[in-house]
Amino acid sequence: MTPRCAIISQYSFIITQTVLFSLLFHFQFDEQGDKHLFFWMFEKRNAEASDVAPEDIPFVVWLTGGPGCSSTLALLTENGPCSVNADGDGTTPNPHSWTEAAHVLWLDQPAGVGFSYGDENDIGEEMVAEDAYYFFQAFIKSHPEYSKNPLYIIGESYAGHYVPAISHRIWKGNQDLCDNCQELNFAGLAIGNGLTAPEEQYPMYPEMVWNNSHGIKVVDEGVYEAMKKAVPTCEKLIHQCNSGDNTLDNFACQAAFITCNMALTSPYQATGLNPYDIRKQCEVRPLCYDFSNVQKWLNSESTKKALNVDETHSHSWEACNFGINMKFHVDWMKDFSHYVKDLLEAGFPALIYAGDVDFICNYLGNEKWTKDLEWSHKDDFDKAGSHDWNSGAGFARTSNGLTFLQVVDGGHMVPSDQPEVALEMLKTFLAGEDF
Repeated sequence: MTPRCAIISQYSFIITQTVLFSLLFHFQFDEQGDKHLFFWMFEKRNAEASDVAPEDIPFVVWLTGGPGCSSTLALLTENGPCSVNADGDGTTPNPHSWTEAAHVLWLDQPAGVGFSYGDENDIGEEMVAEDAYYFFQAFIKSHPEYSKNPLYIIGESYAGHYVPAISHRIWKGNQDLCDNCQELNFAGLAIGNGLTAPEEQYPMYPEMVWNNSHGIKVVDEGVYEAMKKAVPTCEKLIHQCNSGDNTLDNFACQAAFITCNMALTSPYQATGLNPYDIRKQCEVRPLCYDFSNVQKWLNSESTKKALNVDETHSHSWEACNFGINMKFHVDWMKDFSHYVKDLLEAGFPALIYAGDVDFICNYLGNEKWTKDLEWSHKDDFDKAGSHDWNSGAGFARTSNGLTFLQVVDGGHMVPSDQPEVALEMLKTFLAGEDF
């Protein structure tokens, strides 16, 4: 069934209330293999009636994390222009779609995620960033009408790795253009409930189960104390993981993944609570949310035909590919905050936001790494302090382009839990206004 909120066309945009363009892009690397990445793009709602010039409308690329989870899932359950009905037989318009503020492209990556297919050989952010860079090159060449629009890379969860790596690759690529490449109009980045700086974030797991903003004691005090005692060993292993790129360091990355998660996330998992919202029980394994309606709708023959899905090569759609997830375990504990630093120093704004009832990529850890970030305005950011934002919707700390925003009553998927707040947050960020 074709989405009720859009008309789909393979080669051109058809103007309706909202606009959707979907296609499997094919591009090939000499070293990285043959990749086909699936995306959906919607133009800004009512863009033709906007006072903003067409080339000035922000262009947002959304990346879901996992690693291995589909951005299409976010489109249909979080911040896209339509949501799948409970029975999986149709869609309903979303009044708080991020297309109220920008053109938005949801990209399924790396290969093997969602409807994307090809060589599933990505195991870290260097390969992910390279794939994405050439995807954007292919997209802009096919659709030069978007070449001047300010480009923002935004994502959540493991996109705390993806977003800095891809944004940094675009920035570096613009400084040294490859043959037949063109400059991309990169304008900024945002990360929601992300894993970006594990050495700063993992030590905050004990505090999140005992001293969170909602006063919820998730575990008993003995478990809390045991978690705190495990922190120094975890920190040491993560630090070694990020000290170099030799065999010993890679072993430390694997050891850190196993040791830190056993000591600091497994106690939470044992409670049966939802790791994405400390107020809820985990409904269904492994994701704690039931996305069977989305899976049913996307895998229907009529939907796949409308979306130009290559059924000969593409997988059936799943919310997350856990085979892809396992390939990133060495990458998991890598720190990507230094990429954010580079981009801030180059003048690009960065928004780090976090719903404050998420455990797994919690607001305490995200606030800590932004405060600990060693950059030229570190002192200014610290002195800025935290203040109320949007009449109790959040608490913001901002200075010289860097903003940390704690979203009150938001879980791991802020646009799903707090849709109005998330849209207002996006509009504020894209407009360059103060939080």
